[in-house]
Amino acid sequence: MPQPTKIADCMRRKPLTIHRDANLVQAIETLVEYKLTGVTVVDDSGRPVGVLSELDCIEAVLAAIYNDGDPEMSFVHEAMTADVNACRPGDNIVEVAQDMLRTKQRRRPVIEDGALVGQVSSSNILWALMEHSRRKLVKRPA
Repeated sequence: MPQPTKIADCMRRKPLTIHRDANLVQAIETLVEYKLTGVTVVDDSGRPVGVLSELDCIEAVLAAIYNDGDPEMSFVHEAMTADVNACRPGDNIVEVAQDMLRTKQRRRPVIEDGALVGQVSSSNILWALMEHSRRKLVKRPA
């Protein structure tokens, strides 16, 4: 098996997404139910328009509570991070990992020809890096 070097080698295909107009509390319930730290937000055509993380949700709920609002009346597009840092299936894992560290973002939508084809998380990249490291150790001469 070749060592994982491209995002396509470690990305999650057909990731769970959430619509930008979804209710925030329902989105939070989805994150909790599927044990996700974040999800790609899509528009009506299924194109990525943002990322919703647990921290985005916490911030939105705290803001609603602090301002005597109701989190039940909040929407994903109000809480999401709209600046989408995406990558492509052929991108180098190390380069994407370095950019994730630089931006402090734990996940990236994977886009090809404008369409969402997957998602890569920090845990996916960590797995790929460890697989690469293990293979190097196995190949070392005694």
